[in-house]
Amino acid sequence: MNVLVLNGPNLGRLGTRQVDIYGLTSYAALAQLCVAEGGALGLTVELRQTDAEAEMMGWLHEAADTGAAVVLNPGAWSHYSYALRDACALLTGPLVEVHISNIHAREEFRRHSVVSAVAKGVICGLGVDGYRLALRHLAASAAAAGPSGGARPAPG
Repeated sequence: MNVLVLNGPNLGRLGTRQVDIYGLTSYAALAQLCVAEGGALGLTVELRQTDAEAEMMGWLHEAADTGAAVVLNPGAWSHYSYALRDACALLTGPLVEVHISNIHAREEFRRHSVVSAVAKGVICGLGVDGYRLALRHLAASAAAAGPSGGARPAPG
């Protein structure tokens, strides 16, 4: 199974940005963790990070066209970007939304994600371990689904 791990705004600053909230793990270390975990699970994992919403939209469209599974940390876009939500709704493979912090224990504006309604599942508040858990879930779901890999049918 091919998995795109997509990270939105400011996530490239992991390890230096608000370490009391997001921890000390750098983005490079997160990338290594995801690729190693994915490899151990038989997944092909590619990480990408952008601060540009248009670029993220292109990656989601690519995932929709190829049927790739997506682990998405939309960052601040999760709270207001209906365009991002609509791009996520186009996905033909499974989507797991991940947040490093517990968005429900933070400021009021962070407590709702417009992406969650179109995600297969949401993991928040477990730090970078949330990515590991998302990958494990995708691998287990693919194994249970058999040769189709658990892909959703294309929108019709």
